Amino acid sequence: MRYSIYFSHPHTAELTQLGSQWLGRSAFCNSALPQPSLREVTRQRLHSLTEEARRYGFHATMKPPFHLAEGKTLEDVKAALHSFAKKTAPFIIEGLAPNLLGKFLALTPTKRSSELDDLAARCITEFDHLRAPLRTQDMERRRQANLTPEQDAYMQTWGYPYIFEYFRFHMTLSKQLEDESERTALKAAAEDHFKHVTNQPFPISHLALCIEREAGSPFQIIEIAPLEGTTG
Repeated sequence: MRYSIYFSHPHTAELTQLGSQWLGRSAFCNSALPQPSLREVTRQRLHSLTEEARRYGFHATMKPPFHLAEGKTLEDVKAALHSFAKKTAPFIIEGLAPNLLGKFLALTPTKRSSELDDLAARCITEFDHLRAPLRTQDMERRRQANLTPEQDAYMQTWGYPYIFEYFRFHMTLSKQLEDESERTALKAAAEDHFKHVTNQPFPISHLALCIEREAGSPFQIIEIAPLEGTTG
């Protein structure tokens, strides 16, 4: 069993509903949803392109999946989430838009936000007391991606290599897209699908607790906490 801390708006929010429809699954109720009909990508192909993202659910990862440290419980994780949220102020970023990160499609900020980077860094450090040490086989698997020395050190210390200066906020919409014309078509389709919630001021206002009950099973959001702190 693994846990992670996600950014997600509540299940009733328009962005959450659009993202869940795009992926074909709600991470809140763990139910399948009909995916949108796209002009240049068949429904069967969209289902295939979103298979891995669908298992994780529509979200942005703030604390990557971890096993619980010895002596820690689910109630400890819930308490830590709500304590963190109560002292953390919500904020606004410039907006989100569909973009390609390498070869996969994701919603990403239209402008980098230091507040968002700081929030992600705090999630890495302040929830780390809940995390069991990374297993040797997991570290070796990560090292197959040719990590830099800094990324390897982060992995050993914090359980994940792509954090702090390597963090990029993203809400994944596809697997890697090898065909350039398919990348172009899917990006255009996403721009149309998400047009009512993108390229406008966007609130970072909630964090969610997600659980993977057994290896390979869908991640499910089981708790969501509004950010309630104050600035200044």
